[in-house]
Amino acid sequence: MYAQLVETGLAKVRSADDMSPEEQAFQARIDAGVKIEPKDWMPEAYRKTLVRQISQHAHSEIVGQLPEANWVTRAPTLERKAILLAKIQDEAGHGLYLYSAAETLGVSRDALLGDLHSGKAKYSSIFNYPTLSWADMGAIGWLVDGSAIINQIPLCRCSYGPYSRAMVRVCKEESFHARQGYDIMLALCRGTPEQKQMAQDALNRWWWPALMMFGPSDAESVNSAQSMQWRIKLFSNDELRQRMVDQTIPQIEYLGLTVPDPDLKWNEERGRYDFGEINWDEFHNVLRGNGPCNRERLATRKKAYDDGAWFRDALVAHADKRAARKAA
Repeated sequence: MYAQLVETGLAKVRSADDMSPEEQAFQARIDAGVKIEPKDWMPEAYRKTLVRQISQHAHSEIVGQLPEANWVTRAPTLERKAILLAKIQDEAGHGLYLYSAAETLGVSRDALLGDLHSGKAKYSSIFNYPTLSWADMGAIGWLVDGSAIINQIPLCRCSYGPYSRAMVRVCKEESFHARQGYDIMLALCRGTPEQKQMAQDALNRWWWPALMMFGPSDAESVNSAQSMQWRIKLFSNDELRQRMVDQTIPQIEYLGLTVPDPDLKWNEERGRYDFGEINWDEFHNVLRGNGPCNRERLATRKKAYDDGAWFRDALVAHADKRAARKAA
């Protein structure tokens, strides 16, 4: 989901015959399960792919705060407000961990944020959908963060050391987010008929965008194949999407809700659920910037960055002052 259409810069998957001796030694380390660290030699395409993926992941964490921020002042109880605030704070921390990991690859945080604000860099398509009711806070935690866990747990074993280590803490906190979301849905489904309908409406809105989060099929994607050879990715988009469906359907049934997919059915022979066709036209349209909230999300993010310029300047001035005193 955080590698949606990430380019590797290579026309095809590199075979041993295509590799230089340095690249062969590099691939051998990856195949042996040895972590690549910032000072290790690495192919330029590997470095650039990591920068794109980690920065897209970081941007997603930061922009992902915005759909939930609208509901902080409208949470139904003080406890729910405190939990939502804690979750939003976690997402900010995840972005900081990931920007720090990207910086180990020789790119500045200012450059990464500049790419985000200019529209050059992408973030997960899921965050361009509106949150229309309190139930959407449940659906986001349950479906979106639940999908994130499915995507991120394998990243704890990815080949790049700083990225994999950052993901260990992120995954622990995402587990809390998923439980928080499901708890909201459970409370609504055990409430009044109107509250249960609110939960159903949220599921209807978020089910298909949540499946789109994992990106298009890898069947014809050389980028995904190369990322998997480098162990930046460990599983294909389709494998992860199938895990999400198989894990979530029993939870939906327990809630007493209906999956908004008339083609969904259990495949006894394959031991998994078959599901309907995803609207990939909608997916690509959102990625191109034409989703319901693309412009709003980016404008809000840019305004927050600009409004915080005085504080960043003050921090730099304070650091310079301390350094000057120390030198004196």
